[in-house]
Amino acid sequence: MSNINNVLEYIDQHQTDYLEALKELLRIPSVSTKSEHAPDVRAAGEWVKNRLTNAGFEATLYDTAKHPIVMGQKCEKPGQPTVLIYGHYDVQPPEPFELWETPPFEPTERDGNLYARGATDDKGQMLTHILALEAYLKTAGEFPINVKVILEGEEEIGSPNLIPFIEAHKDELAADYVIISDTAQLAENVPAITYGLKGIVGCEIRLTGPKRDLHSGSFGGAVPNPVHELCALIAKMHDEKGRVAIPGFYDNVLDLEAWEREMFANLPFDEQEFIRYTGVKKVYGEAGYTTWERKTARPTLEVNGIGGGYQGEGGKTIVPSTAFAKITMRLVPNQDPHRIEHLIETFVRENCPDTVYLEFEVGGHSAEAVLVDSSSDGMKAARRAIKKGFGIEPVLIREGGSIPIVSTFKKILGCDSLLLGWGLPDDNVHSPNEKFSIRDFYRGIRTSAILLDELAQ
Repeated sequence: MSNINNVLEYIDQHQTDYLEALKELLRIPSVSTKSEHAPDVRAAGEWVKNRLTNAGFEATLYDTAKHPIVMGQKCEKPGQPTVLIYGHYDVQPPEPFELWETPPFEPTERDGNLYARGATDDKGQMLTHILALEAYLKTAGEFPINVKVILEGEEEIGSPNLIPFIEAHKDELAADYVIISDTAQLAENVPAITYGLKGIVGCEIRLTGPKRDLHSGSFGGAVPNPVHELCALIAKMHDEKGRVAIPGFYDNVLDLEAWEREMFANLPFDEQEFIRYTGVKKVYGEAGYTTWERKTARPTLEVNGIGGGYQGEGGKTIVPSTAFAKITMRLVPNQDPHRIEHLIETFVRENCPDTVYLEFEVGGHSAEAVLVDSSSDGMKAARRAIKKGFGIEPVLIREGGSIPIVSTFKKILGCDSLLLGWGLPDDNVHSPNEKFSIRDFYRGIRTSAILLDELAQ
């Protein structure tokens, strides 16, 4: 096994090449939710497949019912650990275009960052691992452990074809740990390992009153207004203390342990900076918990979108025919997504007035919450690698977002994931002006290479 210093020296010598490679990938508008971008998603898949092949992997692009999956492996070390590296090469839609300072698919360097859609979610973070593997093979010719890779183009639309693919290839994908970089550091120069993720359940509510929009002067006060009724229904979903008011919602919640609350209290989380960044007047949420605890480790219910009636310029005096709301609930360990789906539907049906017609639909993907053993050998290796790669001891955090594939890997392959985030909380993920720190891009490549050596220990 070669000296890791040789690998790191190679990485440092090729930083310019690596940045250009990332720019090349970011120029591909691989928006998975839009059918007109299907050829672009495929082009991005072919790009990463070719990069793996050129690095020395046996890599294959598999067609699915929608977007392709790339899989590769180099397993030449019997008796050594096996890691499976996961990432996604599809991106969110870039709209609204007018809010971008530079075009979303023209990567632009500014203030030490690279701006483009997908810069940190997840092309930049995913590519750190591919480039680290490439550097290792170019320098040493082999890995100290066994390495497998699976990269998909459907993460941003709920990975509809990934689960059946994993089930069909579970023997080929068997591993001791999955490595995923699709999260973030706690703050600049505060690297983090995420040991907990929230689960998710989504639904849509649609209320219909009159069969068409009606004149508010002629019919107002005589027919039900679905916008009024929807607002009243949503208002019942939280109590005055910020708790979700759906009966049974908290029944199985795994509460925070004392060591977690103490650890979170010592994190360098600046609440005033959080308020400044978000632009809110003040923080809000469930009484009895800190802002950090609420956002990362307590269950929530949020209205993601609401509509009904006239939306154009000026006024239009009507009683609207319909109103709708899109809602998601973020779940914590021990909350069963299917049970939560049943509870929210029961609540809506029991509280919806009989003056309107109700349509209720469970929407999007659902996933269970995840907790990873923070004391495992893999976690210890990851902590050592980050300390060497970033020069800073990482903190342990839980994350308010959901990565459904993590629980899928646990269920089907039986292995935990190492969630190593190189991004930053203000990287504008899913928003205009998405960015990725160029310095952290390089540090992520170095850390990924070091991790191979640490896992071999």
